[in-house]
Amino acid sequence: MTNQAPKQPRVFYRTGPMPCPYVPGLVERNLFTELRGPGAHQLHNQLTLAGFRRSHHIVYRPACPQCSACQPVRVLAREFATTRSLRRVAARNADLTVKIRRPLASQEQFALFAHYQRSRHSGGEMAAMTFADYRAMVEDTAVETHLVEFYCPRRHLIAAILMDRLDDGLSAVYSFFDPDAIDRSLGTFMILWLIGQARTMDLPHVYLGYWIEQSAKMAYKMRFQPLETLRPEGWRRLGPG
Repeated sequence: MTNQAPKQPRVFYRTGPMPCPYVPGLVERNLFTELRGPGAHQLHNQLTLAGFRRSHHIVYRPACPQCSACQPVRVLAREFATTRSLRRVAARNADLTVKIRRPLASQEQFALFAHYQRSRHSGGEMAAMTFADYRAMVEDTAVETHLVEFYCPRRHLIAAILMDRLDDGLSAVYSFFDPDAIDRSLGTFMILWLIGQARTMDLPHVYLGYWIEQSAKMAYKMRFQPLETLRPEGWRRLGPG
């Protein structure tokens, strides 16, 4: 018999209703809980398999009353089949230097992040983020997180992605890049890099967050096949439309 206190049950919370940023006229709500303490890594793994995503020190999943359009998706990295167009993207970025760093914010990163937000998401909440806000996004983590930086030959930062290491893969938390470097397709290239990194580490999955079939902004995720989505019966393959 031990004198250990029983573990406290995990508490989940639900956000209040907010306008959906993806489907006009619908309401968005999320289910979330905190990632803290020595059990954070294990909990992160379990909840990622259940379709949750991390932001700062919380993990969340859509729990909308009238919609289930947001589908968690992951690439099967070991079976990934490249295409001619994806090979061209990789070739255009073969000159980039990659640095895998601890999750520490810098002014150089923030300048690129702010430029990206102003260009691509000027009406969104993230466009108003201060350096302190950005620093919290990068550094407030209780799990194994890395910030991957991509430098062009002129030695300036051109793209970055915040990624989490899971037991079964890598999770793309957030990425940003120089919006003026249109020809490089940097968003696509960073996913290709993640897939390659997962294969090098012999990890089976790359988690890409949520995919909405009706959202043109999310259509690019279907390029990375084979892709799986989480159904009520478990993870199942999602073929291109």
